[in-house]
Amino acid sequence: VQLQASGGGLVQAGGSLRLSCAASGRTFSNYVMGWFRQAPGKEREFVATISRDGGSTYYADSVKGRFTISRDNAQNMVYLQMNSLKPEDTAVYYCAVRWNRNLRLATTQADYDFWGQGTQVTVSS
Repeated sequence: VQLQASGGGLVQAGGSLRLSCAASGRTFSNYVMGWFRQAPGKEREFVATISRDGGSTYYADSVKGRFTISRDNAQNMVYLQMNSLKPEDTAVYYCAVRWNRNLRLATTQADYDFWGQGTQVTVSS
């Protein structure tokens, strides 16, 4: 099983980035997926989650209206479109999967069972 996050980089405030998470090893359409981030010196925090069929999403208040999570189950991909980026969005971003199917969405680290490596997002002011 693998989760490979990519798409991070350096962007100016107000800019956009699209993160991708490529999943392999299982049929990921069966599972809730999420994005988290960790800024230097801070705890890892929830960013967004998406249901198995992509029909439901939920966001942290700090990114609501600016970020959009989506998935392509045929391609085993999950995306995070990030617009209107701010310096405080600077962090390492991680995608994660929850194996247990008893939740439609999941918003805490403890809800997730497997994590990919992160991708660095840096927003300059």
